[in-house]
Amino acid sequence: MSTSMERAVVLRSLSCTPLVCTRFFARSSSKLSRLSPLYSLSRCHRSVSLLHHHLRPISTASRPSTQLRRHFSSLSPRAIATPPAQPCSEVVVADDVVAEKLGFDKVSEQFIEECKSIAVLYKHKKTGAEIMSVSNDDENKVFGIVFRTPPKDSTGIPHILEHSVLCGSRKYPLKEPFVELLKGSLHTFLNAFTYPDRTCYPVASTNTKDFYNLVDVYLDAVFFPKCVEDFQTFQQEGWHYELNNPSEDITYKGVVFNEMKGVYSQPDNILGRASQQALFPDNTYGVDSGGDPQVIPKLTFEEFKEFHRKYYHPSNARIWFYGDDDPNERLRILNEYLDTFDASSASSESKIHPQKLFSKPVRIVEKYPAAEGGNLEKKHMVCLNWLLDDKPLDLETELALGFLDHLMLGTPASPLRKILLESGLGDAIVGGGVEDELLQPQFSIGLKGVSEDDIKKVEELIMNTLQNLAEEGFDSDAVEASMNTIEFSLRENNTGSFPRGLALMLRSIGKWVYDLDPFEPLKYQKPLIDLKARIAEEGSKAVFAPLIEKFILNNPHLVTIEMQPDPEKASRDEAAEREILNKAKASMTEEDLAELARATHELRLKQETPDPPEALKTVPSLSLSDIPKKPTFVPIEVGDINGVKILQHDLFTNDVLYAEVVFNMSSLKQELLPLVPLFCQSLLEMGTKDMDFVQLNQLIGRKTGGISVYPSTSSIRGKEDPCSHIIVRGKAMSGRTEDLFNLVNCILQDVQFTDQKRFKQFVSQSKARMESRLRGSGHGIAAARMDAKLNVAGWISEQMGGVSYLEFLQALEKKVDEDWDGISSSLEEIRRSLISRNDCLVNLTADGKTLTNSEKFISKFIDLLPSTPSIQSASWNARLPSTNEAIVIPTQVNYVGKAANIYDTGYELKGSSYVISKHISNTWLWDRVRVSGGAYGGFCDFDTHSGIFSFLSYRDPNLLKTLDIYDATGDFLRELEMDNDTITKAIIGTIGDVDAYQLPDAKGYSSLLRYLLGVTEEERQKRREEILSTSLSDFKEFADAIDAIKDKGVVVAVASSDDVDAANKERSNFLEVKKVL
Repeated sequence: MSTSMERAVVLRSLSCTPLVCTRFFARSSSKLSRLSPLYSLSRCHRSVSLLHHHLRPISTASRPSTQLRRHFSSLSPRAIATPPAQPCSEVVVADDVVAEKLGFDKVSEQFIEECKSIAVLYKHKKTGAEIMSVSNDDENKVFGIVFRTPPKDSTGIPHILEHSVLCGSRKYPLKEPFVELLKGSLHTFLNAFTYPDRTCYPVASTNTKDFYNLVDVYLDAVFFPKCVEDFQTFQQEGWHYELNNPSEDITYKGVVFNEMKGVYSQPDNILGRASQQALFPDNTYGVDSGGDPQVIPKLTFEEFKEFHRKYYHPSNARIWFYGDDDPNERLRILNEYLDTFDASSASSESKIHPQKLFSKPVRIVEKYPAAEGGNLEKKHMVCLNWLLDDKPLDLETELALGFLDHLMLGTPASPLRKILLESGLGDAIVGGGVEDELLQPQFSIGLKGVSEDDIKKVEELIMNTLQNLAEEGFDSDAVEASMNTIEFSLRENNTGSFPRGLALMLRSIGKWVYDLDPFEPLKYQKPLIDLKARIAEEGSKAVFAPLIEKFILNNPHLVTIEMQPDPEKASRDEAAEREILNKAKASMTEEDLAELARATHELRLKQETPDPPEALKTVPSLSLSDIPKKPTFVPIEVGDINGVKILQHDLFTNDVLYAEVVFNMSSLKQELLPLVPLFCQSLLEMGTKDMDFVQLNQLIGRKTGGISVYPSTSSIRGKEDPCSHIIVRGKAMSGRTEDLFNLVNCILQDVQFTDQKRFKQFVSQSKARMESRLRGSGHGIAAARMDAKLNVAGWISEQMGGVSYLEFLQALEKKVDEDWDGISSSLEEIRRSLISRNDCLVNLTADGKTLTNSEKFISKFIDLLPSTPSIQSASWNARLPSTNEAIVIPTQVNYVGKAANIYDTGYELKGSSYVISKHISNTWLWDRVRVSGGAYGGFCDFDTHSGIFSFLSYRDPNLLKTLDIYDATGDFLRELEMDNDTITKAIIGTIGDVDAYQLPDAKGYSSLLRYLLGVTEEERQKRREEILSTSLSDFKEFADAIDAIKDKGVVVAVASSDDVDAANKERSNFLEVKKVL
């Protein structure tokens, strides 16, 4: 089964659970407001969105190992590759003579034990560009070029430039080479990031030819972009006045402008921005590199061009190569570009100046847009933020602070986190703890969902708790659990689908960009051993108490941000924007207005006119002969232990065992479904009769790499009943297999559902998280809602992770006080229905020896499971009414969806549908919804299990206009003309998705999903052959299936009340209005 086939399942399984940890720096959603990279170019695919925005975190963190990814940013677990099977002596490094001849001086060469790599730092003689060339046997090759780009205001220049340079260049003179690469390469990563002080352009691929194609397009884009001569690209990506007809109102349009309107609609983001800008009032971090929507329209084209001229220069560049390609070839490619430049003063002009420390604390009160008519009583937020030093910290201190951060906040049992949440003063944590990705480190912590009267109490509680931790230190089990979690995470080096070489690059660049040592962040072993020894010798209190005192308690550089809900803020901001636009229009003559209408039309015409074939041919691509004819093979052996099915995947995992225990959910009563996510959280975060939850959490941290529990639901193609399970995922070093299964048994059978107060916290946290998702990932909410109107699996998922779930939580909050006994017995009933060896399945991924050794422990685990008589499957034949719906929230942007089941029209699945849906996203929807419509993203998603084909937009200024674009998709396909090159490109891009790079744990997990859904190897091969033989006639035929969405589709929009009112005025009662916040 392809990734796109699997994606819908993974989505459903992840999107409805509060317990899934995100892959990149997990802990609190507010973290994403400051965490770099703040902005990235690529549109948000639905697969990204429902996973809480892959690069941006929201989590209640049940798997401690993923917690660390941020704290240890300078030596993150992502900064180590699994030791290769062969000795490293086989790794080739660039020839010194070749390097010299090509104009590079070798500055330093080091062997990095942690990632079994030889890293060489070069300096380009002519320009001073610095290059890190990292050689090892990792086939997932990575390139990145990074420029220091400090903004002086909040017009968003770095961010708009990051979008714009990828819109055509000297060698690739088409509208968007970036999109051509998305369409037709085998990339394992392709994006760009804007940080507060730097801009990164990374690519990755496992195919060498493809990799060098990507590198060339990116180098040409950053050094020779067309955008510096093309005002229309600046208008499209940044901002412009739009006027279709001189009699209408003028509006603002622009991709970044609308992206940032979405960012500024989310309270957590507003808080993060306010915190950063108040902590750094005197340097570049005091402004928003992403752009403030109120300031973006002040940016001129001249300033934009000058910023590129000044900073996008080799003298200001740091360039990274990583992987198993030829290191001499890397230097040859670079020299071709670098040699055309002379040295410049960019490097000294882009230096980041440190913020001087305050002599006394500062307090700031900000307002954020709240829902009109909602209850504002517990809607305040408060966050305490410290700037820890006036200079970068040494590695030893940084490591100790990261460790301290994990001890205080890294797991649900961590004292600062636990005390804040148990206080009942707020619903969820805000602030990201220690943040060390900028020049100077910060520490932030606070609560949201606070009542105004309790603001001061929260501040006092934070200070008192920190004071107590400094005085009393930490429990030795907590220290051991943290140390094991960190060491496990470093050893495992599981970066998910994020390339290891890119994780390594981001770690290194975090120091290198400030002219510090780029090697140091890659070497964690010695400092970790030293820290361990210090803790053993002096005790943890002697190590951590001075850090709390120096950097936090006795540090006057403290900024307290209080956020107040303001139901009028959204309408005030809109009115202020309208007034500016009205004034602009009033100042224009009739000729001016006619010219503006002409320019608007001209820009749209350019956006909607396809590139000529000769321009498209300039972008290098692979041929079908470069593509493997067979799908990626994952070994699987299906066996049986004590009557329970066991799936085994014999793969090299660096001595880690990955396990999933799967229980069938089909016997569960329908009314209990919404309780399932809270049941999962309770298993991990309530105690047993012998251990409180802190001890249990610490035991998991000490003995394993983490355990998580969540529901997973999908349709099965050709079947009425959905596939619905609870999955318990765990991992441990092979020598800890017995401990892992003992702990899984303990959480499943011994945890007691008796802690009413903790359960109420779970409800409050889940409600806060769902509200945050509604504002930030409205397209995910819309998608889940549409699925719930169209099939049973969608309905189940929405009950556990959509608007219905939020409504359930709102009611449950009151019910916990009124009927705790009833809730507690419902949790027990869920356990009785689900936890049984009948219909249980165990999935294991490890090397053969570990798999064989684990059998006796699994046998014991299965014997301990209750054997319940087979219960009749519950009848879940439910759906939401198939009416068009608007979920109204306080927002400046919309998320617009439309979907239908195309199997109902008689369409039968063919592999070509993957190629076609990707092509629709990358051409028609990209051009019409994003480029010309001004949304941050527009895309479609085909769930091949259920037959649901959905259109979705992200941070969209439009509503009905976007629906009209969706409805015209069938005609787009009928009129489509494609030459063989274009079809080949579309096929290759689809295979790139299908063969997405996976680490061993992901391979084993994907194989499990295929097994559960009945997708055979024969079917995978058949679909692949259909993909590879896709022709133009397939596109034309698909048009009839797509028309079902136009004719019978259901609409869900997460939108502002103004836009919904306007839509209902234009099309009488088109949308049923639902208010949930």
